[in-house]
Amino acid sequence: MHDLKFNYNTINSDDGPVLLALTASADMERFTDKHSHARGQLFASLRGLLSVGLDDGMWIVPSIHAVWMPPHATHSIRSHGPFHGWGAYVAESACVDLPQKPCTLRISGLLREAVLRATAWPMGPLDLANAHVAAVILDEIRSMVVEPFGLPLPNDVRLQRIASALIADPANPRDLEQWAEWSAMSARTLSRRFVSETGFTFSAWRQRARLMRSLEMLAADVPVNTIALELGYSTASVYISLFRKTFGQTPAVYRQGL
Repeated sequence: MHDLKFNYNTINSDDGPVLLALTASADMERFTDKHSHARGQLFASLRGLLSVGLDDGMWIVPSIHAVWMPPHATHSIRSHGPFHGWGAYVAESACVDLPQKPCTLRISGLLREAVLRATAWPMGPLDLANAHVAAVILDEIRSMVVEPFGLPLPNDVRLQRIASALIADPANPRDLEQWAEWSAMSARTLSRRFVSETGFTFSAWRQRARLMRSLEMLAADVPVNTIALELGYSTASVYISLFRKTFGQTPAVYRQGL
């Protein structure tokens, strides 16, 4: 399941090299319960969405973004479908000038390739060349654009079922009343609890889930018209308008920056 050059006791120790990296994969959905590390952790999926649980909520993170957890930050991780991803663990002493709170970062090609290169390093002290790559990774973490890609999940089990279904199929055409009937609750209760538990109206949450998925499709060079059609937007212009309103630029411009 894992391509590991070291064990989790090593990850949870600040001893050893300033940076350790690994890749991991599983043929099924992967879930890691709440935990923390003595080291700072940067991790991402190579494809697919990740749910990242924090003490104050849940993030839904597309594969073109990485998650940064400072040392000792408690979190859980779940993949939506088979998991293929990577992680880099940074010694606590090197995290002083890195983000001090959990955040999501847009991944640069340089960062991804540098981390994947680091996964092949043998255990032990870093030679000069590898130390340079580690320094590049740390510089990238410092300079990456922090982007708020949280999609908070509700606590109510019935609402969680709805949220999971929409994450799996963002284009599902059911309206609020139909989802309420599907989950055996009133539309009024669904609407009220969605706002109180996520901070978003049901409609706004569903649109954000669609936009999260569209980020992955943009990264995979799927045409904008196809993205709009497959995610249930009435026209490409509607999708482009919502994307610009949320992210401050059009899908085409966003794709150029990937």
